Formats: sequence, structure tokens, C-alpha cells
Amino acid sequence: MVQDCMEYARKCHQCQVHSDFIHQHPNPLHPTIASWPFDMWGTDVIGPINPPSSRGHKFILAATDYFSRWAEAIPLREVKADNVMRFFRENILNRFGVPHRIISDNGSAFKSFKVSRFASHHKIDWRYSSIYNPRANGLAEAFNKTLVKLLRKIIGKNKREWHDKISDALWAYRTTFKTPTQATPYSLVFRTEAILPLEVELPSLRMAVQHEMTNEENIFLRLDELDSLDEVRLAAQQNLELYQS
Repeated sequence: MVQDCMEYARKCHQCQVHSDFIHQHPNPLHPTIASWPFDMWGTDVIGPINPPSSRGHKFILAATDYFSRWAEAIPLREVKADNVMRFFRENILNRFGVPHRIISDNGSAFKSFKVSRFASHHKIDWRYSSIYNPRANGLAEAFNKTLVKLLRKIIGKNKREWHDKISDALWAYRTTFKTPTQATPYSLVFRTEAILPLEVELPSLRMAVQHEMTNEENIFLRLDELDSLDEVRLAAQQNLELYQS
């Protein structure tokens, strides 16, 4: 299946147009490594986006977990402190718990009194990348570039409907293998790979095997996967350290 996907990507015009083109040597890395999923998030704003969405959105607020690379994003008409707090409350805290640290740039919404009070209330260590070294929030910036490229590939001719395609882009990102962790974000969160639409249309070996299993066998399989979750995450952390060393 992997080989088939690679062959398809080579023939896909949109994939070739919007894929990365490495034309310069990478800068020295200053690694920031989280110890566990959802312990530390990097956040950033994309925009202003032209054209705006059909509903008046001009920005995308995004956050990426430093450990699993799991990402969340929402469209915004304007970037205000209230929007930032609502995003973190609804998309991060209420789903994944209170993080130890959040890293952002020095945008006015991030540095507002309201956001500072929000972080203090939840005992979040909110840190800001240096004005002279914005790459200190490199993970968030890297995700932003990836998200924009994914959106360009899938929006087609309806360019002003990009706000409706964010969830599709996030799904693609979360289920794609990441070199630094040697895993998909989805698997590091749920300890199993997501069932992709293609696997339902053209049943994969995994689907065929699971459909033949009894309820009891399925239960034991899930328990085994959960038991090995810590081990899988530890391996991902070691891969991150090796990748960034």
C-alpha cells in the first residue's frame, strides 16, 4: 500500500506543485523535546489569508503537541485574546488536559493580559519565542506550512471554502507517518492506526483479519495495544531525541 501511495503521489499534479522543495542547507537545530503527550504545545497564527473564506475568516489558529505531533486548528475572522482562550479551553484543555507549557510568538493576542491571566489560572508556563529568533517556535511554524500545503491540495476550485477543509487537512496530517517520531500522531495518541476510508472501500489485510476475530479476541487485542502504549511512546521520545541531536 505504501508503494502504491508513493506512485500515486508522483503522478498527482497537485502533490508535485505543493510538495516541499529543499533548496538550502538546514539551520542548526535547537531541540525542544516534550517528555509526554500533551505536556507541551506550540501555537501560531496563519494569516491574514487571501482570499478570506466565504464566511469572512482571515486567519487560522493552530497548535501542535511537541511529543505526538497531534495538531488542532480553527478558522478565525480576527485574532483576539478571547478567541485564543476559547480555542485552548475547548480544543486543548477539555480534550487533552492542562499542558505544562505553551510556546507562541509575541503576537498581541498571545501577550495580552487576558491570556496571561488564563495561563496563570491554569498554572501553564506560557513562553514566547525571541523576537530575534522566531525559529524557537519552529514546530508550530513547520505545521503551519504543512497545513497550508494540505489545504491547497484539497480545496480545488472553491478557494473561498478553505475553512470547511481544515478538518480534512487535520485528518490527513494526523494519520501521516512522521519521520521524527517514526509513527503517526494518531497512533501515539490512540495506540492504533486509524481506519482510513480506502481500507473500507478496498478492505485491507488488517480489516479482513479483524473482521474474522471474535469479540473476546478483539478485547484482548485492544488490551495488548493499551499495555504497550507506554513502550511505544518511550520509543517515540527516543526517536525524537535522535532526530534532533
